[in-house]
Amino acid sequence: MAAVKHTKNELKAQREALRRFERFLPMLQLKKQQLQMELRQVEQKIEGKRAEAAGLRATVQPWIRLAALLPADAPLARAKAVRTDTANIAGITIPVFKGVEFERAEFDLFATPAWYDDLQRVLEALIAAQAECAVLEKQHRLLADELRTTSQRVNLFEKVKIPECRENIRVIRIFLGDEQAAGVARAKFAKKIASETEAALAAVGSAA
Repeated sequence: MAAVKHTKNELKAQREALRRFERFLPMLQLKKQQLQMELRQVEQKIEGKRAEAAGLRATVQPWIRLAALLPADAPLARAKAVRTDTANIAGITIPVFKGVEFERAEFDLFATPAWYDDLQRVLEALIAAQAECAVLEKQHRLLADELRTTSQRVNLFEKVKIPECRENIRVIRIFLGDEQAAGVARAKFAKKIASETEAALAAVGSAA
């Protein structure tokens, strides 16, 4: 900790710093709570999407061997692009899943088995669930990073800056109080000396 000057100006600066830290701390604590709540919600969504994807993979599994029997012009579902937007959560920008665009080749419906359309729908749902899960995981990383930074700032204010300012204020006030008391004592002593000197001079004058 840097040395603190024992002056009235420094006392004022420390008081202003303390007010500033005490004003910002509740906002940081609120932000921390909001981020914790958002993280829990995202974690629940990720868990749900992972369970959904696992269920869809189990549904697709029996069709995997049959897919080799499909005509060459009947390709399986393939993602063309993942559409996302952005949202602001507790002051940070996070991606929001909006959907998946799929490549759909034209093919002869009569040349494919009846289960082909069902397979395509399940595959598209699986791809969409995996894509949404990836976006949610990115949300989680961003929110977790921000929570870590915010928690560090809360700890810094609570455990370092505010106690440090209070201690500095206490020390400066004691020093200034001691200095003021010493000044009063010096003034009384000087007054006493002046009074005694004046009395001595008066006595000398009377004797003459």
